[in-house]
Amino acid sequence: MDRKEEHVILIGFMGSGKSSTGVALSYRLQRTVLDTDKLIEKQEGRSISEIFRKEGEAYFRERETALLRELKKEKAKQIFSTGGGMPLREENRALLSELGTVVYLSVSPETVYERLKGDTTRPLLQGDNPLQKIKTLLAEREEFYRQAADMVIRSDGKNTTQVADEIMELL
Repeated sequence: MDRKEEHVILIGFMGSGKSSTGVALSYRLQRTVLDTDKLIEKQEGRSISEIFRKEGEAYFRERETALLRELKKEKAKQIFSTGGGMPLREENRALLSELGTVVYLSVSPETVYERLKGDTTRPLLQGDNPLQKIKTLLAEREEFYRQAADMVIRSDGKNTTQVADEIMELL
């Protein structure tokens, strides 16, 4: 099957540009873009930060897996922008692969820090020395992102249009 006929799934670390690239791709492919974190917030009736605070990360990761199973039933081809930790679980990587073409938006820790330094809504970035935390988390997750990906696009130093154009060329 032609990759343009599959769902397109954007994965990567927070701040890599998944949401904005998803919107740009939606115009090019004439598809709806859905953000998995926003879908979970809607289902739960509360924010990701609140879910992490009250239920913990393990509960949230379970919700991500359940959502991926639901999305597999979607017939209309769409674009999914995932939460940064979605590919951490082996089961999720398999479900992502079954869902469609997985695009990993790779980004440096410094770029993430610059893009998110004022954002207080990211539970994993709260506390002292967020740049070091970004470096540590990104190093831990890199292998999982690459395992899940059908293609890797570097988003450092590029605007959303450039990233979306690169993805369209590879699709």
